[in-house]
Amino acid sequence: MPCSCTLIWGMKLPISFLILMLISGSVLVAQPVTGIWRGKVKVQGKRQYQLELKLIRNADSLIGSSYYFHSDKQYSRFLVKGYINREGEIIWWDEQLIEHKGGAVVGGQTSLHYVADYNCPGEEIMKLDGSGEGTDTEVHLNKIKTPLFRDEWDDVIDDYPYYVLTPGLIDSVAQQSVTKVYNSATPSPTVNKESTTQPQKQHKTAEGTVAISFPPADKVQQGKPLTVEEKFVARKKILTSEIPVSGDSIRLDFYDHAEIDGDSIALFLNGRMLYQHILLKAEPFHFNIAVADLDQENEMIMVAENLGSIPPNTSLMIAWCNGQRYEARLESTENTSAMIRFIKPAEQVGTKK
Repeated sequence: MPCSCTLIWGMKLPISFLILMLISGSVLVAQPVTGIWRGKVKVQGKRQYQLELKLIRNADSLIGSSYYFHSDKQYSRFLVKGYINREGEIIWWDEQLIEHKGGAVVGGQTSLHYVADYNCPGEEIMKLDGSGEGTDTEVHLNKIKTPLFRDEWDDVIDDYPYYVLTPGLIDSVAQQSVTKVYNSATPSPTVNKESTTQPQKQHKTAEGTVAISFPPADKVQQGKPLTVEEKFVARKKILTSEIPVSGDSIRLDFYDHAEIDGDSIALFLNGRMLYQHILLKAEPFHFNIAVADLDQENEMIMVAENLGSIPPNTSLMIAWCNGQRYEARLESTENTSAMIRFIKPAEQVGTKK
């Protein structure tokens, strides 16, 4: 029997929401990536790890968590990031060790990008089969309904359409994962559902800018993969362009510059995160900023979340303001971030709402 392969396999949805999904088109995607995957990772044909992977599609990016484990009492959890490329391959990597239990860290190679193909060989059978990019590592995962490890992503997977149609909500859950790195008192995940930390329902109205607390520069852990907030703190900021702003608003368009190779960026304005997990493409990622909300001098920082397949991370920014067009070519590396400075005329200062 052919496999139907619907995105909502294993999810609890009312009929009205199914209709909304079909109308919107924003929830239905080419592959049913969002969910729980479990299987094995073989490293150079010798070492072998069990892996439980939770993937959530968030616009053009993937985010979630990975658990390398010997048992529920010996595991290592990583924050996962990734994307789906033009060929439909699922690409992810272990961005940051969040916690581990029971001795030494299990599995997890933060420099390794997994590249896997989605396939559906039979009814309700879904697989991710692939390898570690440029290595002898193999990964073979099956989609499952019930996780061994419970965490904040479970509610997102169960009610994915609600989350994906609520602006900023998935990002707010991702921030919960990030804060675990700085809070040693955070409970470890557990197989007991009662102790699971779930997103609070009242947070489901969150939208717009995500407010974050940055770790002090001297607290950024050296020698370990950095979160996007740590990258913002640690990397040198290089001024690329100064743009005068006036009128009511400024529109910003971000494209991948040169070859499209999976570059992903985050944007900060005056030390505050605006957006993250922006996958640069030929079509622009665009948004508007009210000039009245700006100070006289404003710094926007482009932080590379990854370097794509062709380093460095490059983007083309086009700004439209008061009928004028401005263009800036931005480049970010593992050591530097690109800065754009917006200058507002002195006579407009003080009109901030």
